[in-house]
Amino acid sequence: MAGPAEVAGAPFYELGPEQVLDAVEAVGFRCDGRFLALNSYENRVYQIGLEEAAPVVVKFYRPGRWSDDAILEEHAFARQLAEAEIPVVAPLAVEGKTLLRHKGFRFAVFPRRGGRWPELSDPDTREWLGRFLGRIHARAATEPFRHRPALDRESHGIEPSRYLLQSGLIPGYLTDAYRTLIDDLLERIAACYARAGDVAYIRLHGDCHPGNILWTDAGPHFVDLDDCRMGPAVQDLWMLLSGDRAEQSLQLSDILAGYEEFHDFDRRELHLIEALRTLRMIHYAAWLARRWADPAFPQAFPWFGSERYWEEHVLALREQAALLDEPPLVV
Repeated sequence: MAGPAEVAGAPFYELGPEQVLDAVEAVGFRCDGRFLALNSYENRVYQIGLEEAAPVVVKFYRPGRWSDDAILEEHAFARQLAEAEIPVVAPLAVEGKTLLRHKGFRFAVFPRRGGRWPELSDPDTREWLGRFLGRIHARAATEPFRHRPALDRESHGIEPSRYLLQSGLIPGYLTDAYRTLIDDLLERIAACYARAGDVAYIRLHGDCHPGNILWTDAGPHFVDLDDCRMGPAVQDLWMLLSGDRAEQSLQLSDILAGYEEFHDFDRRELHLIEALRTLRMIHYAAWLARRWADPAFPQAFPWFGSERYWEEHVLALREQAALLDEPPLVV
């Protein structure tokens, strides 16, 4: 998936202020020297101060993860939403281009938007978020991605679990238990999809957790479409839920009250919530394993790979096995 001009390996890991500022100035911005690394691991993201202008956020894409076409689809999706006056932070165009290059690095420049996490304990906030998600999905459903993958059992369950079993990272005494558990979970996940039936796949934010929603007095805006892909609409809803079944049902009811003002929601997708949660857990462990050679990951996730981590991971997946057989949330 990497283009021939991309930089691979250590240079990306060692990307620092000098290279970042050089790249930003090379595309026409005048930096004032202010430089702040932001919380991101998959890519490298920085806030850069500009002379006589508001700061910008610059994202350098990890080599080999997305093709140019896939990144441009992300950018086009964000700009479509922004043009429809949906509060999504879209990349800036520099001489008509949103995907920029400098000395082999690919990057994009975004306006800086501040904010705080949404107060998801507030019913009005949940309904407000639902309205904006409904608007996003109404626009997203009008056309598909052609260069970005789908979120499904293969991409987030079968392939990542196979990778983990071949990685040698799972302690030997847990390998058979993990393999058996994964086989059981994948069967139960398939049953969840069968109960849901032939649900529609649309373009999604893909990683719509509270940290990717920034709230101001004017309401929410959505950031970081790096994981956007095709999938069921409920993927962008379930990560906003927490607590026991009764609490989650109430929260989802509030979200859907706003959502369905702008876009229909297929209630059959409720069968997929625990399946999607389980797939995310499997995929997340494999993501950490794949990135372990990047020095930023052992620093940020020192607990990963320990025997205790794998024991707790297996236990959490066993708890999911029971949840996969429960009836869907009642809205």
